[in-house]
Amino acid sequence: MPWDWFNLIGTVAFVISGAIIAMEEEYDLLGVIVLGLATAFGGGILRNILLDIPLASFWNQGNLFTIALVTLLIVFVLPRKIIGYWNRWGLFFDAVGLSAFAIQGALYATKMNYPLSATIVAAVLTGIGGGIIRDVLAGRKPLVFQEEIYAVWAMVAGVAVGLNWTNSIPGLYTLFSAIIAFRMFSVYRGWKLPRRTLRTTAVPTVDKQM
Repeated sequence: MPWDWFNLIGTVAFVISGAIIAMEEEYDLLGVIVLGLATAFGGGILRNILLDIPLASFWNQGNLFTIALVTLLIVFVLPRKIIGYWNRWGLFFDAVGLSAFAIQGALYATKMNYPLSATIVAAVLTGIGGGIIRDVLAGRKPLVFQEEIYAVWAMVAGVAVGLNWTNSIPGLYTLFSAIIAFRMFSVYRGWKLPRRTLRTTAVPTVDKQM
């Protein structure tokens, strides 16, 4: 089924994201595993809470846990030089996870006959929830709360799926590719959402002692 493939793609992408950020923060193996799994499955847990799905269903992941753990161990033992490419490809993997999970969450909501509003929220929570948990556990400012356009693309995925604009498998994969492309293009172009700050600029003091 399409959402199974998107779930697999998103899981692998976010596991890599969480594992490498954990190693950047110098976490041990247990920390890498916890952060990687939280990144990969945290958004799905939040979505299930929203859709009133029993939390026990979280354990019905089939081989995803095995795939996630194997991916974590592979990333953990990779040479530092290879992991260094994350600085170049990290945003791409994050975009892949965002797109895959947002579409998968939207498909989950439509499968359960939820309205468009719930479909959009399910797409957003599934797409960004794991990333928020990852950043909080790593002691970082969550990416989604910065001025970059991030959650907007998850909302676009929810609208497209909820309105049946992509009601075929080729259409879903086209949407998947489009969300990734728009996410990367928005980073390249520096698109930002409006931001307002209440901080006051400090007036420099002049030392009167001569």
